[in-house]
Amino acid sequence: MTSTDALRENILAAARRSKDASRTIGLLTTSQKNTILRTAAAALHERADEILAANQKDIDDARSRGTSDAMIDRLALDSARIDGIAGGLTQVADLPDPIGEVIRGRTLENGLKLRQVRVPLGVIGIVYEARPNVTVDAFGLALKSGNAVILRGSKSARHSNTALVSILRDVLASCGAPADGVQLISSESHDTVTHLIQARGLVDVVILRGGANLINAVIRNATVPTIETGTGNCHIYLHADADLNMGIACMLNGKTRRCSVCNATETVLVDKRLGDQALHTILEALGTAGVTVHGDLPGLVPATDKDWGTEYLSMDIALKVVDGLDEAINHINTWGSGHSEAIITTNVAAAQEFTDRVNAAAVYVNTSTAFTDGEQFGMGAEMGISTQKLHARGPMALPELTSAKWVIWGTGQTRP
Repeated sequence: MTSTDALRENILAAARRSKDASRTIGLLTTSQKNTILRTAAAALHERADEILAANQKDIDDARSRGTSDAMIDRLALDSARIDGIAGGLTQVADLPDPIGEVIRGRTLENGLKLRQVRVPLGVIGIVYEARPNVTVDAFGLALKSGNAVILRGSKSARHSNTALVSILRDVLASCGAPADGVQLISSESHDTVTHLIQARGLVDVVILRGGANLINAVIRNATVPTIETGTGNCHIYLHADADLNMGIACMLNGKTRRCSVCNATETVLVDKRLGDQALHTILEALGTAGVTVHGDLPGLVPATDKDWGTEYLSMDIALKVVDGLDEAINHINTWGSGHSEAIITTNVAAAQEFTDRVNAAAVYVNTSTAFTDGEQFGMGAEMGISTQKLHARGPMALPELTSAKWVIWGTGQTRP
């Protein structure tokens, strides 16, 4: 057996274990799942030193490779972030259990009683980059929605992810659930991703969290259904009728609050009718905030088509002066990733046209793109922001991690 064959068999064996575990995980009661989630939250606090020591190894390795500060920020954990991760599990425990929810139903004229109910997907594979908080979020959401999960994080976070999954597996076992409800597969070879996304019949869906390069590489080779999340080339358009102070505040919040996340604002479109003084004020605000501006105006970093399509994930932003609403919408629909787009305007008709025509999972009027987040939407932790239209779009919280089946009760009816 070649090394490639051996690696493939290792991944398929893990998928088989997940398939077996999913049959038990899917039958856990709400009380049992909530107990596991709260026990896991407590364990993360109790073993925080273990997690931080592992994370420091990843940070040291990243720095030795010359990794950017923005990417290290995505990777880094501290006590406050561990508190947030653990709090996310508690929050998921407090959410309604989607499993068994009746989506719709009716009684036919022949007396058959039909119900469509939510059921687990089964085995979910997650392929993601850098951020170790995703490891725990994915576990919590998968468990509460009755699914087993196979995690394939990035090599840059391997120490952190290994420590976190070890804790989560210990918790599952201590609560009488199969430890294989969560598994972490090797990140040492890109081939592990290929084998995971081709484990059709064992893995029910693969969710992709990461940049465009990762997503494009996966969807070209996948035989398992995939859901794309993560890439956020998000825009804010300051319309001719914008409240300029509001627009600048929302732009800076979207760009500088945390520039390394997928809902960060990456391009600002400025309507030329706002005038030169407004443009000067916008550029001055960005410069004062430490943002490097790429554009086609004098004094800016020269922009190319690459800039219009770039998710910077850094303190950079693209700026373009546009000639009205049509040009702004066309620019967004051409270069956007379908994540989050915003307009700042006091013109209700313009706002309505923007929300009608812009193709994105979340479209905002007079606010920041930074709000595209399951917790901010009141869903609790989310698996990612789906930028496609099937099977889910926007924040992927508990209901989005379920499928449905029809349950039909009869009294001996036969079809004529």
